[in-house]
Amino acid sequence: MARYEIHGGKPLIGTVTISGAKNAAVAILPAALLVSGKCRIENVPNISDVRILMNILARMGAKITSPERGVVEIDCSEVRCTEPDAELVKKMRASYYLMGALLGRFGKAHVALPGGCNFASRPIDQHIKGFEMLGAAVDETEEYVALAPGEEGLHGNRVCLDMASVGATVNIMLAACLIPGQTIIETAAKEPHIVDLANFLNTMGARISGAGTDTIKIRGVSELKGGTYAIIPDQIEAGTYMAAVAAAGGNVLVQNVIPKHMDCITSKLAEMGVKVINYDDAIRVIRTGKLRRTTVKTRPYPGFPTDMQAQICVCMALAGGVSYLTESVYETRFFGYCSELENMGAKIKISSKTATVSGVEKLHGATVCAHDLRAGAALVIAGLAAEGVTYVEHIHFIERGYEHLIRKMTELGADIRKIED
Repeated sequence: MARYEIHGGKPLIGTVTISGAKNAAVAILPAALLVSGKCRIENVPNISDVRILMNILARMGAKITSPERGVVEIDCSEVRCTEPDAELVKKMRASYYLMGALLGRFGKAHVALPGGCNFASRPIDQHIKGFEMLGAAVDETEEYVALAPGEEGLHGNRVCLDMASVGATVNIMLAACLIPGQTIIETAAKEPHIVDLANFLNTMGARISGAGTDTIKIRGVSELKGGTYAIIPDQIEAGTYMAAVAAAGGNVLVQNVIPKHMDCITSKLAEMGVKVINYDDAIRVIRTGKLRRTTVKTRPYPGFPTDMQAQICVCMALAGGVSYLTESVYETRFFGYCSELENMGAKIKISSKTATVSGVEKLHGATVCAHDLRAGAALVIAGLAAEGVTYVEHIHFIERGYEHLIRKMTELGADIRKIED
């Protein structure tokens, strides 16, 4: 089984270019099912979740080519399949976006329940609520979700989510684009990749307004046509490299970013004593002195992202004093990686949804195991900052969401390599 070997203790110096956003890509690719004609999608990250999703679409009948690096051309005009390969669907969480896309395109769908990172139950009740409000009849079992038109057919409607669910917001947007009438999503998620999906769909001819606010309006149209669209930079990948500099020390220019998307992360790093300089499409991160304690509570965007919780925890572990980290999105997300950090010398106590992190002078290398995508990235950061050698196992989780991680870290001076056992 492959693993990473990291010789830590070296500061990170240089420039890193951020890839396209994973969370946007895995929503935009299923959205191509709604389009009559060819979509050219640029800035697509080469990560395992994207490759699995393209494999699913290809098996459904989509014609997919990659004429150059980071570019995918996809034509779903001849797709007739409404039941994607169950085994592939189970390999990734975002495959549930096929439900909304297929419902919007064909008025029906039969999709296996998804897989991906297992750090919380993450039910899809809000997705189901949205589909039912749009007139769908839903048959949900422990294995799959089947969707079909209800007695009154599919129609636009007002959907008030019980929480700002990113997944439910995406699925309702996808389903509503080609459904007659107006759909209004209240308590909608506001994350950057929600806006990116809306921009992609509007480029193809959809009529969506309000993305980025808590109320999104979708006026159904008869057809979406092909076009070209570039995916936004990955907020969480950028934040991960910024946290790596904060933990290991150094001076790195993080380029191909949207600084406004990073405000929730940069403000906390600055609070910890990291120097952060914003440019038009880049951020310079400098850390030379001792990190300071801080308090973080994860929240939906524009709050501090839950997907950065594990990475900031590593920084807290090396900060002076006691820091507090509260998880308000996925309450069991602490389980797993904190014990791995403790094996490296971190001092962390968990009570309910809050971790109390007492800073230590240094971490030491150990053999640790990634339990999910972002926790795995945090263990890489810990290994970079630690003295000695760290081995990170179960790296398939990490490769779900980070393009060319080894190459990018190596170019910054990290001593990291992938070992095939």
